[in-house]
Amino acid sequence: MSKILDAKIPSGPLADKWDRHEMECPLVAPANRRKFTIIMVGTGLAGGGAAATLGELGYNVLNFCVQDTSRRAHSVAAQGGINASKNYQNDGDSVERLFYDTVKGGDYRSREANVYRLSQLSMGIIDQCVAMGVPFAREYGGTLANRSFGGVQVSRTFYARGQTGQQLLLGVYSALSRQIAAGTVKMFPRHEMLDLVVVDGKARGIVCRDLVTGEMKRYAADAVVLATGGYSPVFYLSTNAVNCSATAIWRAYKRGALFANPCYTQIHPTAIPQLGDYQSKLTLMSESLRNDGRMWVPKAPGDKRRPADIPEGERDYFLERRYPAFGNLVPRDIAARASKVECDAGKGVGNTGFAVYLDFADAIKRLGRDVVADRYGNLFTMYEEIIADDPYHTPMMIYPAPHYTMGGLWVDYNLESTIPGLFVAGEANFSDHGANRLGASALMQGCADGYFVVPRVVAGYLARGGLGKVTTEHDAFGAVEDEVRRRYDALLAVKGSRTVRDFHWDLGRVMWDKVGMDRDKAGLEAAIARIRELREAYWHDVKVPGDAADFNKQLEMAGRVADFLELGELMAMDALAREESCGGHFRAEHHTPEGEARRDDENFMHVAAWEHKGDGQAPARHVEPLVYENIEVKTRSYK
Repeated sequence: MSKILDAKIPSGPLADKWDRHEMECPLVAPANRRKFTIIMVGTGLAGGGAAATLGELGYNVLNFCVQDTSRRAHSVAAQGGINASKNYQNDGDSVERLFYDTVKGGDYRSREANVYRLSQLSMGIIDQCVAMGVPFAREYGGTLANRSFGGVQVSRTFYARGQTGQQLLLGVYSALSRQIAAGTVKMFPRHEMLDLVVVDGKARGIVCRDLVTGEMKRYAADAVVLATGGYSPVFYLSTNAVNCSATAIWRAYKRGALFANPCYTQIHPTAIPQLGDYQSKLTLMSESLRNDGRMWVPKAPGDKRRPADIPEGERDYFLERRYPAFGNLVPRDIAARASKVECDAGKGVGNTGFAVYLDFADAIKRLGRDVVADRYGNLFTMYEEIIADDPYHTPMMIYPAPHYTMGGLWVDYNLESTIPGLFVAGEANFSDHGANRLGASALMQGCADGYFVVPRVVAGYLARGGLGKVTTEHDAFGAVEDEVRRRYDALLAVKGSRTVRDFHWDLGRVMWDKVGMDRDKAGLEAAIARIRELREAYWHDVKVPGDAADFNKQLEMAGRVADFLELGELMAMDALAREESCGGHFRAEHHTPEGEARRDDENFMHVAAWEHKGDGQAPARHVEPLVYENIEVKTRSYK
């Protein structure tokens, strides 16, 4: 039976909620903080930022990551920038406008209170990062530079050329290193969380595998924070690193944490097209390129001439034609679908026909090559290294690719899941972006959650007390470790004929074809049936060499793909249940005559949160109604 979820949103005016909540949230005295231990899984902007901040406050933090160093967290891959409503350009920006743009960009499927808090905190994020030495781009006079991003009509995106995520992560790394040296943070690289330990209904620890030695390890704490990113690798080919996985949040889901809006996935419009079946991932080209690049295709289907040979009058700048108010700066979901429409009509370019041009000729003529190189030089170099073509002279070829996931574990206003003591930060939760994330908002959420929200709400949880002492000798730890071992032993015992990669590839094709940019009832039902077949075959025919008590990359991937085979089905089920189109969730049965997404606010203005009911049983779907008291809900238009 479905239940209504309580988001625990503070009362009072929207602009005062967070300030009031901070005041009402109990504190832990400095001398008492060293008595508490917090497990932090993930070392990106959300996880690393929270670990460093909590360590600075005096808590004992155990910080885990699968990479060989925290500097390789996937936040490093974000390129274009980070949003903040500083209004340095005096072009009309404000906290209220950032709030409005984010809710509208998410197609009115995000929680008002969380988004407003994010907008409020955005200004402090920039001050924090500048103080940490992040080298944001600056104007000639020394002020921080801004540029525009999709879905907005102001300049609010702070950037460090095309490597903003890397520079922000280096700031986190320096803060984290300081706390490691101080002894408040203990780092565990190459440790993968494989399950959550719940004692008396509260999250009290995790079971990990040392990826170098294969040893299973237990860790106990007073609270657990998951900041492990998104789950786009379920599509196999995505812009995410191959090591990115959903295992941490999926294990928490199976322990009782609800999973919200799993079907809300973002297909990024500007990635380097797939070149062959040998690839393990796709390469992102920052959305910032759409500030100066113009997307176009030949007007005539099947036109295979070189771009230089196609006259201006025979080019279709389709985003500028369809969305004159925003042009090339429409939100990602709209730009991605528009590119697909043109390619499906036979106007795609390149050898496969699944690409469109992103042309910088006008920008170079207007601004000069040096200015364009200063803004995007490293991105142009990356493109040339992969494609062997010079984007200063020939338009880039781009095509949409799976990128960000707006869905994630359900959390309340305190970022606490339905398991008390389990907090979820950054992309691993669902809370801020609705059905579509605006560009440059991922870094904003990661920093806001890590530096400001998690340290405050976790302190409030610990201050309320009632936890009691729990060690790794508790029976619950032994029981969870036994389950993890049995799961790994089962994978090694199959000794089938197909590789893990082979199964993952098959799953990815089903997800891309049936649960990608276009979805319909028949396709989703077929996807669910096919994923169940693949999962059944996986546990009877997968081939995992080696053993568990050793460095074993294939075993690592086998566990992650087993989780993807379950998560993929839930994504398709969620998409099937949501009989509307909104943001990145586009149901072919629900669109306007012009081909735009058509929401059903009467029946689906809610968060859908799924509860695991046991292996082999259908999950239960619960809802959190979305109420908009401070913003007018209307049809999203960028024309």
